[in-house]
Amino acid sequence: MSTMDTPPATDPSSLSSLRRQIAYDHRANQEIFAALEAAAVPPPRALTIFAHVLACEWLWLERVRRQRFKVAVWPEPSLEQCRDQLADLPKAWDLFFDTLDPATLGDPINYTNSKGVPWSSTVADILQHIVLHSAYHRGQIALLLRDAGGEPPQTDFIHCVREGMI
Repeated sequence: MSTMDTPPATDPSSLSSLRRQIAYDHRANQEIFAALEAAAVPPPRALTIFAHVLACEWLWLERVRRQRFKVAVWPEPSLEQCRDQLADLPKAWDLFFDTLDPATLGDPINYTNSKGVPWSSTVADILQHIVLHSAYHRGQIALLLRDAGGEPPQTDFIHCVREGMI
């Protein structure tokens, strides 16, 4: 049996696992924000991408809460707005998880994407997507920081686990 055939120790779509992944996502976003804030002049594209990451997290949170989306997917970025959104997101996620029934993780969420196409995805798949989408963009931001002469922060999941950040 290869390691690919070995079942995971815990169900990655369980409520506790998904909550942990969102906690990791927030911690990694804090690290990226700190690097952007520390830069003499943050690379404009990096700030734009980071604002997009935060806006999309609000978008998906509102979708899984079945609320209307109120944030632009590609907002005009500012460090102050990013700081405020970054501070408010964990509280909003905690409230969501505190009231989420694990039995509803497989429930469909119907939504229309930014191109106007209707879709349906499960709550669990959306939560997993949030983490992967943010990680993808954090990689872009890390590259932009390095290209601007900076040192991007360590945001890997395993690093956060080993360092006791989550």
